[in-house]
Amino acid sequence: MRSHKLVLALALTAGLAVPAASPAHATTKASTCRVEVNFVDAHDTDENNGDEIKINLAGFMYPSGNQYVAMNNGDRAYSGNFANPTTTIGTTGSALFSLREVTPPVVGQGKVLGSVTAWGFTCAALATGQTTDVPQHIFGNGYWYYMSLVMTGL
Repeated sequence: MRSHKLVLALALTAGLAVPAASPAHATTKASTCRVEVNFVDAHDTDENNGDEIKINLAGFMYPSGNQYVAMNNGDRAYSGNFANPTTTIGTTGSALFSLREVTPPVVGQGKVLGSVTAWGFTCAALATGQTTDVPQHIFGNGYWYYMSLVMTGL
């Protein structure tokens, strides 16, 4: 035991570096990130009887076809309710998630209520496996939503 302390003292005296942590604890910066919808909260819907909501991501509507998510004041819808809109961005890219109100029975592109952008510079700050939320309040004439994305370093 005494010889171990002596070796450590000699190493410190000689100016040799003694590693503080093992390489297993080193972090790797993310080169890309997965971005997905976490949830959407409806605080005040545009229509008195609720809104029919879709998310547009890169020209694809979620959920697809004539499906939509019905939302009333106080409702929360998760990613799975929207058929899991997800994309991957690099450290210099971006992804725009647009919240849209559609009108059944013919559900088209609808009216843009607002958007949340996931930026590559946020991804560049993450380590592999690290996550961060990308939240945004979406206000308009007579409506208020809160949309949260989750970004994961890959």
